[in-house]
Amino acid sequence: MKSEINPRPLVLAAIILTAGIIRLLATNAALTPINNLTPLGAMALFGGCYYKDKWKAYLVPLTTLWITDIIVNRYLFFNKWTIFYDDFAWVYASFALMVFTGHFIREVSIKSVTISAVAGALVHWLVSDFGVWLGGGMDITTGLPYSNSAGGLIKCYYLALPYLQNMVIGNLLFGAVFFGGFEFLQRRFPVLRIV
Repeated sequence: MKSEINPRPLVLAAIILTAGIIRLLATNAALTPINNLTPLGAMALFGGCYYKDKWKAYLVPLTTLWITDIIVNRYLFFNKWTIFYDDFAWVYASFALMVFTGHFIREVSIKSVTISAVAGALVHWLVSDFGVWLGGGMDITTGLPYSNSAGGLIKCYYLALPYLQNMVIGNLLFGAVFFGGFEFLQRRFPVLRIV
């Protein structure tokens, strides 16, 4: 009896790895108006939606995030190999929650992907910037750590609004490409569908 290889997980992984490559090509060390406009949120939502094995839904996107973080941190930010950076746990928790959000997409449609893209960006903003504030992150307007108060947390969230906006745009833009592309591939190649 000949066992057939299921191409679906390979195609899903290829799309997620493409997101990692796009991230590497688009990342800039300077703070710019397009920071956080990356495919990473859409990648997490996509993995959460399409992987039948839930452990793969988390493993593949989070590993892609981690490997690209190591490369970006080495060549753009720290100029040394950094396996884990300060506050990484908050960032990775926010991406794991975005994968979890992707599990709720029962039927891929413009509406479901849009709602998930916005929800995923909000989750990332709330969790990761809470970590920035809790970890004593720097207020870019004063150069001092955020105050350890509700006012400091609100200011941290307020100053991160442009990054939230870019995450929403990135999730919508790349979500349309990833989800739309895979839906097209499933129609064109029925072997990619879950049976």
